[in-house]
Amino acid sequence: MTSSTTASIPTVDPSQGRAATPPRPGPVLALLVASAFVVILNETIMGVAIPQLMVDLDITTSSAQWLTTGFLLTMAVVIPTTGFLLQRFPLRHLFFAAMGLFTAGTAIAALAPGFEMLLAGRIVQASGTAIMMPLLFTTALSVIAPERRGRIMGVISIVIAVAPAVGPTVSGLILSAFEWRWLFVFVLPIAVLSLVLGAVFVRNLTETQASHLDVPSVLLSAIGFGGLVYGLASIGESAEGHAAVPVWIPIVIGVASLATFVWRQLRLGSTDRVLLNLGVFRTRSFSLAVVLVIVVFAVLLGTLILLPLYLQQVLGLDTLATGLMLLPGGVLMGVAAPIVGALFDRFGPRPLVLPAAIVTSGALWWMTTLDADSTVPTIIAMHLVLNLGLAFMFTPLLTSALGSLPRHLYSHGSAIMSTLQQVAGAAGTALFVTLMAVGASAAVASGTTDAAASIAEGVHLAFVVGASLSLLAIVLAAFVRGTPARAEASASH
Repeated sequence: MTSSTTASIPTVDPSQGRAATPPRPGPVLALLVASAFVVILNETIMGVAIPQLMVDLDITTSSAQWLTTGFLLTMAVVIPTTGFLLQRFPLRHLFFAAMGLFTAGTAIAALAPGFEMLLAGRIVQASGTAIMMPLLFTTALSVIAPERRGRIMGVISIVIAVAPAVGPTVSGLILSAFEWRWLFVFVLPIAVLSLVLGAVFVRNLTETQASHLDVPSVLLSAIGFGGLVYGLASIGESAEGHAAVPVWIPIVIGVASLATFVWRQLRLGSTDRVLLNLGVFRTRSFSLAVVLVIVVFAVLLGTLILLPLYLQQVLGLDTLATGLMLLPGGVLMGVAAPIVGALFDRFGPRPLVLPAAIVTSGALWWMTTLDADSTVPTIIAMHLVLNLGLAFMFTPLLTSALGSLPRHLYSHGSAIMSTLQQVAGAAGTALFVTLMAVGASAAVASGTTDAAASIAEGVHLAFVVGASLSLLAIVLAAFVRGTPARAEASASH
């Protein structure tokens, strides 16, 4: 029995003995996309606020980074359970759980008196966000015909790529006139409105089935992903002399727990107790796309947290100017996403992904030239080229990966993709901030006395590593295969 059904299949009304009109998927998908955009926007909304938060809350850069890393880490811990949740509970229930948690977390953050409560609010927010993304993926795959998936996934790409990209802009605009807590005050009524509209429009479009939650698997995934990302973040704290424990301890614990988690999932096989069905990796296009998404998302989130720090601490720009400088790149990604989706439907992933990987890598190598004398037009141009390359990668990779799976694996595939995507984002964020701190410390040790110049050296080191990672993306992109969704659909009949 599958965990989903298509909207084209009529349901039978037992009392009438005839086919009943199924719920229209359009309004449900529209609300899911809009809600997901709001919740994903919050992944990066804190980036521009970090310098202000460091002063207001008296915290270090590495501690402030946890407002983003903690958000992503929570998602990585919760998302693995969504494979079970999507099979066990109706869409309508999950929507209200996701938006209810996000709304509660937003309220907690808006009222937070200090760093600890603010972080707690972010964690509650992330718990709702973690449910929303796989819910959107699985619902779209279930109700949209294969030949139209590229266009729809292009719209969804706006959520997963453009929302984080415009987060710093929204943050900069708000912080130019208000204090940091207004980042949440403005979002709160939108979240409440989404709940109200959900009560009117959200209907159950997918089937449910009996399944069991394997508690040991949940604990192993939480310890594994948590330990790994915490260890990466602790490297930055260690560079500043604030690490609570030796960094190798959480990393070793995380790796060991993840290895045990994988062993347990393979042992459970395809039973209803498996938390994440690793059988999805037997599909070549899915496995390759996952690795590419990990590399690309790590670079994207790392860049999104590093650029605001560079613009404010090296070039001395305020939050409004920082946000506005990052806006063109986000707008470009949003405009390109549906176009890329249409091109995918016609040509498939390969003609799009490889050129995009080359463009993305070129933009990152260009960013390694950033220093204390870089000009504003140059930085905007770099960001535009980077976002254009990313826009041409996300939609083809996600659509070909998830669309290549059997229907009964949609929920597991979307959960695995979303989990690794968030872990990659958290790792990229931690890695870039760590490298910036290490590079800045090395510059000071070598005799650099100017603070801006030392931070610029740290930014340079971080982008060199990011650009080097992008070379791996080019190599992997060369192996991407696939045919347009229309051809795949006709071949399956």
